[in-house]
Amino acid sequence: MPSSNASNPVPLLVACLCAQWCGTCKDYAALFGALQTDFPGAHFRWIDIEDESELVDPIEVENFPTLLIATGGQARFFGTLTPHIETLKRLIQSHQGHSGPSRLPATVQALTQRLAAQAP
Repeated sequence: MPSSNASNPVPLLVACLCAQWCGTCKDYAALFGALQTDFPGAHFRWIDIEDESELVDPIEVENFPTLLIATGGQARFFGTLTPHIETLKRLIQSHQGHSGPSRLPATVQALTQRLAAQAP
């Protein structure tokens, strides 16, 4: 996996915000993990919002699974997505290579920066 710092952000970050008690999330976890082989340069994160609440705060995640996709250190998508892996794959592909400013809230951009800082 690529390393991350302020001058070299993770090129592609895909994070799934879920909860351990969520049945849909449990079913989705293996599919989400397998998707990493299709995007070998990406950093994938599975985040349990209760176990990692300090990382996610102040964002309130109310629906599962909630996905965050970022390119070049900027969040490009943040929202609930039905747990269909092909839909997620197309969504990731559609956001790859995007640059420039993002219209997502500052709290989502801050979460993106925290996650990028943790990338291996």
